[in-house]
Amino acid sequence: MKFPRILPRLFAVLICSAATFLCLVPAASAQNSAPVSANPSGAEVYQKRCATCHDQAGSRAPSRDALQKLSAARILRTLDFGLMMAVAYPLDRAEREAVANFLGTKTEEAALPASAFCSAKIAILSGPTSDTWPGWSPSSASNARYQTAERAGLAAGQVPHLKLKWALGYPGDVTAFAAPAVVNGTLFVGSASGAVEAVDAKTGCTHWVFQANGPVRAAILPVTSGGATSVIFTDLIGWGYALDAKTGHLLWKKRIDEHEAARLTGSAVELNGVVYIPAASWEETRSLNPEYSCCTFRGSITAVRARDGSVLWKTYTIDQPAHKTGVNSAGAQRWGPSGAPVWSAPTVDAKRGLLYIATGDNYSEPATATSDAVMALDLKTGKIAWSTQVTENDAYTSACRNKGVNCPTVDGPDYDFGSSAILVRAPNGKEILVAGQKSGVVYAFDPDAQGKLLWQTRVGKGGLNGGVQWGMATDGQKVYAAVSDVHAVMNTAGPVGSATFDPTQGGGLTALHLEDGSKAWFAPSHPCDPPRPGCSPGQSAALTLIPGVVFSPGLDGHLRAFSTEDGTMVWDFDTAREYSTVNGVPAKGGSIDGAGPVIAGGMVFVNSGYPRNGGMPGNVLLAFAVE
Repeated sequence: MKFPRILPRLFAVLICSAATFLCLVPAASAQNSAPVSANPSGAEVYQKRCATCHDQAGSRAPSRDALQKLSAARILRTLDFGLMMAVAYPLDRAEREAVANFLGTKTEEAALPASAFCSAKIAILSGPTSDTWPGWSPSSASNARYQTAERAGLAAGQVPHLKLKWALGYPGDVTAFAAPAVVNGTLFVGSASGAVEAVDAKTGCTHWVFQANGPVRAAILPVTSGGATSVIFTDLIGWGYALDAKTGHLLWKKRIDEHEAARLTGSAVELNGVVYIPAASWEETRSLNPEYSCCTFRGSITAVRARDGSVLWKTYTIDQPAHKTGVNSAGAQRWGPSGAPVWSAPTVDAKRGLLYIATGDNYSEPATATSDAVMALDLKTGKIAWSTQVTENDAYTSACRNKGVNCPTVDGPDYDFGSSAILVRAPNGKEILVAGQKSGVVYAFDPDAQGKLLWQTRVGKGGLNGGVQWGMATDGQKVYAAVSDVHAVMNTAGPVGSATFDPTQGGGLTALHLEDGSKAWFAPSHPCDPPRPGCSPGQSAALTLIPGVVFSPGLDGHLRAFSTEDGTMVWDFDTAREYSTVNGVPAKGGSIDGAGPVIAGGMVFVNSGYPRNGGMPGNVLLAFAVE
């Protein structure tokens, strides 16, 4: 799965509005045009992509003079995940950095105030060991997103009494999409700006801040060895990092995937000192540029040593590198096969010696048998043990939205897997793998029979931005699946997060019996009330479970909790508002997408703000507890 992609007709219109920070326009395509230079000129990129708006007298976009008063870091942030992220999709990383450095100053971003940092009385990693939610899921051996009663510190009967305890703002951001992790009472979380923070879970004060090369979306993975704890994470431009958990000092940094468009969204997992890192890509949106040579990226898993980042093995989801397959109508070289990215955290099966991953679609033809599949890799060697595909011939790029020249002939249906496969023992004693797809179908596979399909159940309509997006959850009795299924018409002239969603279509939460996939109950979504730009009833974010309660966030900004017995809603909090924050950063909530809530030590943590698919922007981390 990608970030949800309800994209405007970016290259049919020129987007310049009062809310626009930076305005980019497509270059005119020409026959036999050359690919982007490895060392692009910022001046040339600006003239080709930006000048039409920013050098135009009377334009509503900021002038070049205004942009030149901003820092290069801020301009780059705006292109990556700020107000201009949608229009900047076709620009590769080198182009973004070049134009940001050409326009911006070298001044440093303002630091957090001293009042945001913890006093000496609040020690890092000093909480109980039970106050822990490590990585994407409490257990990488299941990826069930289920927190036990002991570690949750929160009983089902207490959930209706949850109150906001503190809020933390991400300075300058318009999205809050990172997956928090908690270790011994300390919360670790990344941000769209690339800042990674260690925060006291009880108070929200900051212990330390580390600046990564690019935006950080994946969960922070704690690894303890020899009494010392490090935290390992990845960014959205292909880098992996290890920091000393107590100080935030860099231990190692390594490029995990060399492809220019590498995007590391899936969280890493660890076993016996080996860290397994999934890789996805930006190539689907690069394809919007008719001059882009589409496509060459292959999804992969890289196994590295936790102590130094050295590579043990790397396995691609497509066995052969892309080869030339022709030329598109704009004169750019076509390549294939490509794609089959891994968007989500792998699942570790130590008993069978296997690592399970779920893959996305192909980006170009020919389509492969390993896209839209659940795969098993040997933990020691990375060799593919088996692969079960559920959707054939699924090749798709963002260019297909407008029948662009980089749209594959088969054109979708874009039904890739964006969430992790879950390994769980059903009540009948049988271990199964369950995985939810953007098609709106949940599948169960047999890990003891080469991934044989056991059952499948439809839980949503599915579609380009439909079905199961970022993660299901299970308690060993039932598996719970929320769906996106949004319906929208983009407002191409408005500010970021201004999509006009159908206020009644999308969402819904289904509980399925693990033995056979039969439906136990269904909880319908809640229409936006009142309907407003960026609000949808879709439920795209990952789910989270504690005994008796399943938490499901929504694109409408609500965080809701439901009884696992019958789907009755037991708690609801609307996050889409402004907050007074513990670090003094102006902040507000918006749509919730991507990572779901994290629960540890009697507290619930969730990020709010997600405008990339047209939803409501925001830049806040919220913490709830029972008073």
